[in-house]
Amino acid sequence: MALSKPLLSRLLPLPLRLRPHLRLLCLATPTPTDVDQTPADVAAERRRRKRRLRVEPPLSRGPAPQRAPGAPRSSASNPNAPKLPEPASVLAGKRLDLHRRILALVRENDLDEAALLTRHSIYSNCRPTVFTCNAVLAALLRQARYADLLSLHRFVTQASVAPTVATYNLLLQAYCDCRRPDAAFEHFRLLLKDDSPVLPSPTTYRILARSLAETGKLDQAIELKDGMLERGLVAPDPQVYAFVMGGFVNAGDGDKVVSLYEELKEKLGGGPILDGVVYGNLMKGYFLKGMEKEAMDCYAEVLGEGSKVRFGAMSYNMVLDALGRNGRLDDAFQLFDRMCREHDPPRRITVNLGSFNVMVDAYCRAERFQDAIEVFGKMAEKRCAPDALSYNNLIDWLGKNDLVGEAEGLYKEMGERGVNPDEYTYVLLIESCFKVDRVDDAVGYFNKMFDAGLRPNANAFNKVIGGLVNVDRLDEAQGFFDMMPEKEVKPNIASYELLLKSYIDASRLDDAIKIAKAILLDESVVFSDEMKALLEGALEKEGRDGDMTKLYEDVEREKAEAAARAAEEKARAEALAKEEEERKKAEEKAKEEAAARASRAAIEAVLGRKREAEKDESANGANFEEAQIVESNSGSIGAVGEQHEGDEQKKQESSEGSSEAIASSS
Repeated sequence: MALSKPLLSRLLPLPLRLRPHLRLLCLATPTPTDVDQTPADVAAERRRRKRRLRVEPPLSRGPAPQRAPGAPRSSASNPNAPKLPEPASVLAGKRLDLHRRILALVRENDLDEAALLTRHSIYSNCRPTVFTCNAVLAALLRQARYADLLSLHRFVTQASVAPTVATYNLLLQAYCDCRRPDAAFEHFRLLLKDDSPVLPSPTTYRILARSLAETGKLDQAIELKDGMLERGLVAPDPQVYAFVMGGFVNAGDGDKVVSLYEELKEKLGGGPILDGVVYGNLMKGYFLKGMEKEAMDCYAEVLGEGSKVRFGAMSYNMVLDALGRNGRLDDAFQLFDRMCREHDPPRRITVNLGSFNVMVDAYCRAERFQDAIEVFGKMAEKRCAPDALSYNNLIDWLGKNDLVGEAEGLYKEMGERGVNPDEYTYVLLIESCFKVDRVDDAVGYFNKMFDAGLRPNANAFNKVIGGLVNVDRLDEAQGFFDMMPEKEVKPNIASYELLLKSYIDASRLDDAIKIAKAILLDESVVFSDEMKALLEGALEKEGRDGDMTKLYEDVEREKAEAAARAAEEKARAEALAKEEEERKKAEEKAKEEAAARASRAAIEAVLGRKREAEKDESANGANFEEAQIVESNSGSIGAVGEQHEGDEQKKQESSEGSSEAIASSS
């Protein structure tokens, strides 16, 4: 017979009849057996119970969830398992206020303060969410501040902020923009682990596919695409296929482009592909195979009336580029006009900055430069603001076609619109000015780079050195070459060879030997056989055959002297380091001895106080014993006196009694 609940509760002991939280309090109270324990055992038991209450909180009344056989254990059972990212519901209260404050700094373009506030808040009472961190990382990525992005990402990762897939995508995009696809793939492999709490998204595969296609790593791109299909984490993505197809377009393999399109069509069920992102590269593949009719039929089919294919700004731009690159300028202009008519932000965006850049390229290929400038000027009508890359693109086209005045007009326009020219802008202007024999203007543009706070690299120096060499202004070219170490720019082999050839052509062989000597002394460059033969031939013509032998001897001697100086400096540095180490050891030893002396003094002081206390205690004990002896002696003397007095009284009483008896008898 089953026991009823009241009867069962009466039969249970008291701690089990209480509610869970009272039951734990009951367990935490001392039992009768605790009284017999030592204080140390009681303290240890108390600590053990506190740990149990902290680690194992009271469970709910509901049954514990059962783990299915073979299912992975929860992260609570493994402290080293990756943490799950926070849900969006944590973005509330003070954390939401912090999120809004940081977003306000991002909108004000104060990214330094936004990143600093994020760092300071990590270890505060109001910890930023991963969504706040992602917002700052995305802002840094938009401004191409990759070093700051990687630094902040490393900081929040070390602070145990669990990343989301958006965090991984931002990091992968940063590495891909820096041309470091290998580093990007290392982080991508973390997403593919079995214990990863985050799965890759289609955007993850798109970022990697685009990077591999642009860098020409087509085999890896195919492996990435096949891995996407095999793992089944993401459905066959048209954008991933489009990027891989674009890589084969750049490689000139039209057959592979068409086969990839057929493969995607088969993976999606054999019907028409409704994402227009693949059709631009498909048309380019047809053009590469000489199938212009098929390309235009595809164009008419997917962009004709009644077509259900979806096109956005990026997919339109791909088709527009296919038309412009293959001489279909009229069709490209009609498509661009259609894109402008359909553009209705924010409901539908069919035109962006890339659309205008594609049209500029199409017009410039057709040598219709005024039309290109006119289209470029219409960006503001569609709320598109040109950046330095867009200006550089058009300046490059104009400079190559001797339209330096128009290129300089665009350069001035950049300053008026608040667009900062970069190093490449000045290099394009330098090349354009040298091309039309405006040497002084070219040198002026080079010097403006330093005024603008830019740091030209070796290639920028080579442009101005090469331009001056071509007009036989060798001394000025040598001056710019000597300026490179001052500006912390290391010359490359092209820098040396420009001056070496020019000195040989000008029969300035002593200067040529100096340049050759600098090449041989520079360990980062190699003196090519062609340059050696050129210099040896010039010296032989002048009857200076022994100069090459002397050059090599001088180089070997200077290298030996440099090696000796390096060894001497190394020995001196090692001696100084050893001396410094010995000094530190002596200081540490002195500190240890001082600490030992202080410790001994402290111990002696404690022992002295203890001995004095013991002496006082012993003195007090002796006095107490003497007092006890005196008291006992006095007690015994008093007792003896009392006894003597009693005896005397008894004697007196007996004598009195005897006298009374005698008197009565008489």
